[in-house]
Amino acid sequence: MPQPPIARIESHCADPYRWLEQRDDPQVLAYLEAENAYLEAELADVGALRESLFQEVKGRIRETDLSLPVPWGPWLYYQRTTAGDEYPRHYRCPRPADGSLRTDTSREELLLDPNALADGGYLSLGAFEISPDHRCLAYSLDSSGDEIYRLFVRELDSGVLHELPFEDCDGNMTWANDSRTLFFAELDDTQRPHRLYRYRLGDDETELVFNEPDGRFFIHCYRASSERQLLLLSSSKTTCEAWTLDAERPQEAFVCLAPRQEGHEYYPDHGRIDGDWGWLIRSNQDGIEFAVYQAPEGAPGREHWRPRIAHDAARMIEDLSLNAAGFVLSLREKGLPIVEVHPAEATPYRVELPDAAYSLDVQDILEFDSPVIRLRYEALNRPAQIRQLDLASGAQRVLKETPVEGPFDADDYLSLRLWAEAADGARIPVSLVARRDILRGEGQKRPAPLYLYGYGAYGESLDPWFSHARLSLLERGFVFAIAHVRGGGELGEAWYRAGKLEHKENTFGDFIAVAEHLIAEGVTCADRLAISGGSAGGLLIGAVLNRRPELFAAAIAEVPFVDVLNTMHNPELPLTVTEYDEWGDPRDPEVHARIAAYAPYENVRAQAYPAILAVASYHDSRVQYWEAAKWVARLRASKTDANLLLLKTEFGAGHGGMSGRYQALRDVALEYAFLLRVLGRV
Repeated sequence: MPQPPIARIESHCADPYRWLEQRDDPQVLAYLEAENAYLEAELADVGALRESLFQEVKGRIRETDLSLPVPWGPWLYYQRTTAGDEYPRHYRCPRPADGSLRTDTSREELLLDPNALADGGYLSLGAFEISPDHRCLAYSLDSSGDEIYRLFVRELDSGVLHELPFEDCDGNMTWANDSRTLFFAELDDTQRPHRLYRYRLGDDETELVFNEPDGRFFIHCYRASSERQLLLLSSSKTTCEAWTLDAERPQEAFVCLAPRQEGHEYYPDHGRIDGDWGWLIRSNQDGIEFAVYQAPEGAPGREHWRPRIAHDAARMIEDLSLNAAGFVLSLREKGLPIVEVHPAEATPYRVELPDAAYSLDVQDILEFDSPVIRLRYEALNRPAQIRQLDLASGAQRVLKETPVEGPFDADDYLSLRLWAEAADGARIPVSLVARRDILRGEGQKRPAPLYLYGYGAYGESLDPWFSHARLSLLERGFVFAIAHVRGGGELGEAWYRAGKLEHKENTFGDFIAVAEHLIAEGVTCADRLAISGGSAGGLLIGAVLNRRPELFAAAIAEVPFVDVLNTMHNPELPLTVTEYDEWGDPRDPEVHARIAAYAPYENVRAQAYPAILAVASYHDSRVQYWEAAKWVARLRASKTDANLLLLKTEFGAGHGGMSGRYQALRDVALEYAFLLRVLGRV
């Protein structure tokens, strides 16, 4: 029987496992490799199952496929995946004169092949930006997973490639309309984009145009919807400041729209409004759920803003985009995303959709003068669709649906929205999906094994999404559920604020309440309930395991933020300073005590825990690998049970895991095999 590695305890230190933070130390590497070897030994009996799951999931994916082409100027731009390749290749071909999206492969050009660039290793493509004259491609690459990018420009006519002589970049690149001027951001020592540079191709001239000294603020440069203006946004978790520059005059200086005011978040966009060029600004100056204001093109300052869409506490305005045919609002209402269209010369309307719980995004990728936009829609039981929406009429057409190879019928699965009640009476939305016979309780199949996922931070919304891999669990009788706990953004800004800072305990209580509700309703039971979360969702998993370990049979924590107290005490680490707005600054004794009360690592104690799989990425710059390693080491030394405790460190991955599509599928197969073994479903 394989024996787990035991990490050295340095009892003379306040943190007995801090030595694991010594990156590249031979003893640390030996420990991490020993944990990986132990995982493989423990799961050797499900090795065939892992391979079977991998082949099963891969068999559902159309390995050779063409993305939906995007028309721009004289070209159609698209991607093609090919069987055996980890990454899609990027192409273009001439745009058909009949206005169709038909690609002519005999005239297509290969723009970029990430497979050749990766050469079997890690690769993340950051920017992929075609110049406005369509003659150059600017792109950026991260080849380790640390989210530090190298910058490149390729001349598409000649094929000449230029690597720009800059290091420590965040990967974003933005063209001005002269197709010669590029803007890019540099990272500071904590990997915060803090300086914006202007670079002119050919002249190799570089100029610093903006410096953000406040460690809470990140900068980001992008093109407005109209493509006539460039926008520079400097933002913290609570405050924004925007600057604008005429895209036709890139050598001029950026002009501030509204000086920063603590607590004021605003996001401008530029386009044609009521027939005239101007600005729409999404702002929280009159309420936390945001309103929309309008300003003339030549006078965008705050004193010229006038209300366009009033604040409404019952719905959150999450985003807006402009088009020559009108503007579109992305709303959040009763836990669901809603798209509301304001045509230039017609009555506003909302987009109608078929499912009870779903994801819906506006894809702002078409030309400004296009009479249509694209929406990305999916549900737990419905693969992603790209829908075309005619802004004037509201007519929808499905242009492409992500294929599922082999037998599949969305109607064989039932997707529901339930509500659980927290201890303080708050109603928590729960999205779930399973085979219809499972949820109906046919053939005595309930209580069923259930996979419960959670996040609950940064105001991010976990809208339901489709997964080819998840079908392997659903077909084996699992229910999949998402707990939309406070700290997320599913019910707007107030929902987010009710799960951060001094209210963070609500996140954990909500998740436990959802688990208890699913058990009370007979959907599952404690010895069939598995939970999962990643990053800040890993903090959620670690916290609820310390509180209610008997409620769960298994847990998966991916790149888990479980060493939160020590991390927040170290401002030299990436993200720490800007994270004060999310968790608080532990140099304040009251904040220190609050975080210490829930921090997963500090609160591990001598009790029985369910089976746990923790996954770390060695090059992760957001959540350091040692957070999972230290947590597992303390769990192994403290817990009183004999349940499986495994740590896998990915040495060729970043925060998002492995970069290639087949590599990612193998990681999913590992996690599913772990669950099936623990829950006795093998």
